[in-house]
Amino acid sequence: MKKVAVLDYGSGNLRSAERALERVGADVTVTADFQTALDADGLVVPGVGAFAACMTGLDAVQGRRIIGRRLAGGRPVLGICVGMQILFERGVEHGVDAEGCGEWPGVVEPLQAPVLPHMGWNTVQAPRESVLFDGLEDERFYFVHSYGVRNFPLGQDGKPSRLTPPTVTWAEHGDRFVAGVENGPLSATQFHPEKSGDAGAELLTNWLGSLD
Repeated sequence: MKKVAVLDYGSGNLRSAERALERVGADVTVTADFQTALDADGLVVPGVGAFAACMTGLDAVQGRRIIGRRLAGGRPVLGICVGMQILFERGVEHGVDAEGCGEWPGVVEPLQAPVLPHMGWNTVQAPRESVLFDGLEDERFYFVHSYGVRNFPLGQDGKPSRLTPPTVTWAEHGDRFVAGVENGPLSATQFHPEKSGDAGAELLTNWLGSLD
């Protein structure tokens, strides 16, 4: 049974994530402890709320250091919702430009859509080589957000990632935005797999299967 730590930094659907991971067979610990988060087979970084506030909470538990240390050792990390967004360089919300973890180049910004937030079920366009979305073609996932990454410059004009090349999954609401990224040990989804029923459970099963 894989040991998974859900990082508790004061933001996120911790219990929903815990229950969803237990449902698919993980041994789950919700923790803010540095060593526990570092030693787990997999680390889940959830997130709900404003980008800047999430970064403040993350730094309060040395979350940026935990993520960096894990990735340097090839240890898997999964970001969910704002937990995905903070992996990018910057977030711009309500006029506040906040620094993110910088694992990927890109800016989290308001979606260009007639109706916000983007709330409810939506399909995604996953590349054929995706591990997370294997067997999940045409499935729908549950989104709740008003901000996203609309341009992924990796491999174009952005700084190179130590984890290249990424597999990027897209979705559309008004315009196109990043719905998921798989980049070596670092994976993330903009939607909530823990709220996405059987499809979300299958995605988490795929992620657990990728853990060493």
